Amino acid sequence: MNRLFSTTAVSQAGYKMKSHSGAKKRWRSLASGVTFKRGKACHSHLNNSKSPARINRLGQTAYATDTQAVKLKKRLLPYGSN
Repeated sequence: MNRLFSTTAVSQAGYKMKSHSGAKKRWRSLASGVTFKRGKACHSHLNNSKSPARINRLGQTAYATDTQAVKLKKRLLPYGSN
């Protein structure tokens, strides 16, 4: 019976690579699979001292830069997307 996936990288290394748990919780990939988005921090509490404009900015979505996207692909998909 033939396997539909390759295990050469795993068998040579002797262990399986794991996805980065922190990245899994914070980032989501867009439909293209190339770019990622996340929510901004500091939006949920202690908002009395923050201006309304700042609170609105913190509620917006943040997108990964090209450099971040390359690193995120390695962390979230250690063996590649195929």
